[in-house]
Amino acid sequence: MNDGKRTPWIVGVSGASGTPYAASVLRGLLAAGESVDLVVSRASRLTLLDETGISFRDAHWREDLAAWLARGADGKPETFDMSGRLEDVRYWAAGDLAAGPSSGSYPAKGMLVVPASTAAVAGVALGLSKDLLQRVASVTLKERRPLVVAVRETPLNGQTLKHMVALDEAGAVVLPASPAFYAGATHIQDLVDFVAGRVLDAAGVPHRLYRRWEGELGGATLRSD
Repeated sequence: MNDGKRTPWIVGVSGASGTPYAASVLRGLLAAGESVDLVVSRASRLTLLDETGISFRDAHWREDLAAWLARGADGKPETFDMSGRLEDVRYWAAGDLAAGPSSGSYPAKGMLVVPASTAAVAGVALGLSKDLLQRVASVTLKERRPLVVAVRETPLNGQTLKHMVALDEAGAVVLPASPAFYAGATHIQDLVDFVAGRVLDAAGVPHRLYRRWEGELGGATLRSD
């Protein structure tokens, strides 16, 4: 929670398919009262445009972000009410390597990379820092802050698996974007929210995005909204 000294979660969005996952994570963080710093890679802008029709522009990022987060996973606009929800979001351009989060002295709770492309996984595992997203992830690891990497790719080749092992050994949580069905999903948004909820679980952020397993077989059929 924001207690006067701003300490945000940094959310990095890479070029992998899965921009609805990122939107759900961002909504979950904001609903929990968390501050957010956002980094949207150049490749992810193309994916966002393809998946939602939204052009994400540096000069109009707040307007574009509001439209993105209001959109449901099924493509319907204005599914979520984002009015008054973006006051504590900061945006940093992917090419700005002098941005605040590029330094370990910048206060942050940790970083969530969602979705994470195999290129982003490789860049972070190898410490390339080719853009701000990779640089912030490397800083997060060196500062021993939580780093959650939601990998969205299939199938995975051997090199990517090695990179994922390297991230795990460096202290990151490698979290494949794999929806589960025991929560009683009846809509595409439910599947998206399950993955987003698992990302927030790994970060220790409270949420109510999915029904948790309680040891009751058939519980999903008894789900009440």
